[in-house]
Amino acid sequence: MRQVKQLGWWIKGEDEPGLGHDAVYSAIKQVEKPIYVIDTGGQIGIAQGGGVNTRLTPENPISRKGQFPWIGFVPALHPGSMGSPDFMRTHGLRYPYVIGAMANGITSTKMVEAAGHAGMLGFYGAAGLAIPQIESAIQHLQAKMKAMPYGFNLIHSPGDPTLELETVHLYLRYGVRLISASAFMGITLPLVYYRIKGIQQGENGIPATPQKIIAKISREEIAKKFLSPPPAKLIQQLLERDWITEQEARLAETIPMADALTAEADSGGHTDNRPALALLPTMISLRDSAMTAYHFKRPLSIGLGGGIATPEAAAAAFAMGADYLVTGSINQACREAGTSDTVRQMLSEAGQADVTMAPAADMFEMGVKVQVLKRGTMFPLRAGKLYELYTNHDRYEDIPESQRKILERDFFRRSFLEEWAHTKEFFMNRDPKQVEWAETNPKHRMALVFRSYLGQSSNWANTGEPSRKIDYQIWCGPAIGAFNQWVKGSFLELAQNRQVVVIALNILLGAAILTRRQWLQQQGIFLPDVPTRIEPLELDAIQELMGHT
Repeated sequence: MRQVKQLGWWIKGEDEPGLGHDAVYSAIKQVEKPIYVIDTGGQIGIAQGGGVNTRLTPENPISRKGQFPWIGFVPALHPGSMGSPDFMRTHGLRYPYVIGAMANGITSTKMVEAAGHAGMLGFYGAAGLAIPQIESAIQHLQAKMKAMPYGFNLIHSPGDPTLELETVHLYLRYGVRLISASAFMGITLPLVYYRIKGIQQGENGIPATPQKIIAKISREEIAKKFLSPPPAKLIQQLLERDWITEQEARLAETIPMADALTAEADSGGHTDNRPALALLPTMISLRDSAMTAYHFKRPLSIGLGGGIATPEAAAAAFAMGADYLVTGSINQACREAGTSDTVRQMLSEAGQADVTMAPAADMFEMGVKVQVLKRGTMFPLRAGKLYELYTNHDRYEDIPESQRKILERDFFRRSFLEEWAHTKEFFMNRDPKQVEWAETNPKHRMALVFRSYLGQSSNWANTGEPSRKIDYQIWCGPAIGAFNQWVKGSFLELAQNRQVVVIALNILLGAAILTRRQWLQQQGIFLPDVPTRIEPLELDAIQELMGHT
């Protein structure tokens, strides 16, 4: 311990001070209790009771018995107090922690329920699902959750705008009041409709918006749009369709498109692979500029997602100013995830380098990519090959025969015509206009068939289809590797032991512990013998350290 400035004197109460680094570490972990660091004659002492005297002379100069130089202090830091109080109050949360929406119901109703019961926010993974499936999930969660926090995903669908609008109509009809808007490349009419429908003049002149949006964004130009009022031309279109009232249109000019914005760094699924250390400060700066420019009446929250998998990452995010955290990849390996045990096991064995980018099914023709697992599956290579063939040929028949044989034997496992018939049937139910276009445009027909393989690959993974393991599409980012390294040797190393709330609480508690340790170090109290690695704990041990809250 280097020489530090004395703050005053600590006065012993009923308990004796603990001595040594073990006592310090034990005290740091008890995040609900403040810490007084004292000098017991050259050795660090630790106390969590007693009293302090801020004068630099002892309270009783004649006798210093029971009084020690007070050299450091760390306040209590409950994990629930690390984020934005406004964000948690707005959404009725105990913790600034969001379970991100993973498509095809991977963020399942079971996972959303677990998060809500624990005071966290879960978004059901509605992307990629048909309207009846989403409707069933809404009915289930509304019956189970009541007033507990939860939300649904709304993914941008440039290839199927009708589905995006139908999903918004469904959410409004059922009173779904919170969505996670993901993969948007601009503000769309359905999104504006969801945002402003039912807006009223609230108390103190603050507009009351029934529907709230948390947007997941990785690009500055898109972030600015979500941090601005809805576009006037889209408001006008809604007025012309009689979907909103004049009052709703007028009030819409005074609110931002989103209530909160998640800076999406290097993540699974749709991602721009942005570095969190650069992205989050930029998004915070854009938020501050928007608040100044538009004079919004309510604060805008900025969270961080992508790469949040360890206590260190969580502590860093909060230290940089994140109002809340969003996790994704690590949740897919949990028991509550709507995927297969095979996928859970594959994810539990993955390293940070075991991920790569591959063409996305929903934005295939645009060349958009998603981040997926590459270990144990040939999906990334096969998906890349399909996109290469699509860009180089105008029709399936133009592809060299040798390549077509490989596609029909290994990819489709039937003839192209049979695969087209299967694909056609799907789109006739989902979006008949796609079929009409494909019947006259052979390149589009080829794209739909290739997209069919990409779409089915995620379903094969979710259901655990054994004959298609080599084709599994598993969305994840490098966070899964960081998590696996952290929990190695602990009970969380095994996939069957992973539960979303236990993981979340371990990350949050660990972040609080690391932050308290850092506060001591910033006061000049270096603790080289105190562990920096936070060991994962069982739920009862976490609750004990957090005061059973």
